[in-house]
Amino acid sequence: MARTPVLTTRTLLVCAAIGVATGILGGVAGLLTPVVLVTAPFVYGLLLGSHVLPGIIAQEVLRKPLVALVAHLVAALVASAFNPAWALRFIGTALLFGLIQEGVAALTRYRAWGAWRFLLSAVVIGVIVAAVVFVAAHLGTLPAWAQILYLAISVLGPVVWTLIGLAIGSSLRRAGVARR
Repeated sequence: MARTPVLTTRTLLVCAAIGVATGILGGVAGLLTPVVLVTAPFVYGLLLGSHVLPGIIAQEVLRKPLVALVAHLVAALVASAFNPAWALRFIGTALLFGLIQEGVAALTRYRAWGAWRFLLSAVVIGVIVAAVVFVAAHLGTLPAWAQILYLAISVLGPVVWTLIGLAIGSSLRRAGVARR
């Protein structure tokens, strides 16, 4: 008895389309990053949170293993075209976010697709990003109000983008993108 592979051609094409569309957004976010870090570093989490979109949309549309990771990697390659010097950052972010999203889905054996599961991965991503960027960008030198605002926005940014991604993914499912 032959098994259907998880990553069929159709699945890969849908992931590629999602990755290209969200990769353009990621590339624009990458171009805005230096400006945001210089002018208003406390809102950086909102900008970085946009990078959750490939995996959220792919998982909401396809509801299969590995689609978040594939969509993230395609998005990272597209975003790298906007700023090739940041290619490794885009790929590293894609791997981190994609693996977290896949990990949360794997914990439910890819059977639970409620919004709570997506929001859980968003909060995990937000907390990790908040901590890493706080240290890497020396945000401890900011005034206390900016540090608190940064931490709140860094956790809420991926949550907001996840809700946007769920709305887009849901619309694509209704439009028939996930039909067999």
